[in-house]
Amino acid sequence: MTDALALHLTIATRESRLALWQAEHVRALLQAQGHSVDLLGMTTQGDQILDRALSKVGGKGLFVKELEVALEEGRADLAVHSLKDVPMELPPGFDLACVMTREDPRDAWVSPHYNGIEDLPRDAVVGTSSLRRMVLLRERLQAIGRSDVRIEPLRGNLDTRLRKLDEGQYHAIVLAAAGLKRLQLTDRIRAIFEPSEMLPAAGQGALGIEVRSRRADVAQALQPLMDMPTWWSVTAERAVSRCMGGSCSMPLAAFSQWKRPPADGQAGLLQLDAAWGDPESRAPVARAHGEAHVHSFAEADALGVMVAQRLREAGAQRASTPA
Repeated sequence: MTDALALHLTIATRESRLALWQAEHVRALLQAQGHSVDLLGMTTQGDQILDRALSKVGGKGLFVKELEVALEEGRADLAVHSLKDVPMELPPGFDLACVMTREDPRDAWVSPHYNGIEDLPRDAVVGTSSLRRMVLLRERLQAIGRSDVRIEPLRGNLDTRLRKLDEGQYHAIVLAAAGLKRLQLTDRIRAIFEPSEMLPAAGQGALGIEVRSRRADVAQALQPLMDMPTWWSVTAERAVSRCMGGSCSMPLAAFSQWKRPPADGQAGLLQLDAAWGDPESRAPVARAHGEAHVHSFAEADALGVMVAQRLREAGAQRASTPA
């Protein structure tokens, strides 16, 4: 890179250890391209409100709003997000400029003593921050006749959740495998849920980078960091969430996998699975599946729209308030 193309960039990031790892990862990649990069650490509303479930206080946007204000005011040039925390529709003037190669998208079972749900003692407590995980865990517990197990809310950053587990507040907790792996905490993982056991959230394991729409220079600088198969894959997943009005108040899963990856300018074959559960367990979990040849955002989005329609036909109910 020539000096004329090198940029001085500031990354807005949450201040949790995982968020800072993600921002540092992006900084290192941009520095390797010849840019100079600073970090602007920030505390979001989602980090501050720890005594209530996200579904009760505003959902996904609580983790990105302050970062967007920093972009709008020119204090930062880009914001690095865990994509599953990013609302399906960004505010006017903001773009998702880059999605990077995905880490492990699956959920992890973390427990100091118990290998899985079947091993839990009577009246055990399992912690999770996600309505999606809560519904899918409840379904699995019902299948093995474990009505005694309680699923309790678990808020806080990754380190806080692990501390609460270690203090004995829970017998086990369920976390995204990606965060544990990024922070070299794989030894805390007792088991991994395969997607057939617990379908991941839309965008789980992927990093998204947000910029102001007018910042074509920043978008250009981010191009070497893009992974288009990942971006098309999560586009399909996020289309399901968008069509369902998906937010933290909706127990919704959407996960896609390449049956045949795109190569040499040819479309790949992408399969997409989705699941929706009733938070009150008044109805069984609804599921839908679809697949399509994908080599563009439009084709990925169309696959997501199709699967969302099938999910509604299977009994899922659209949320009244979008994310």
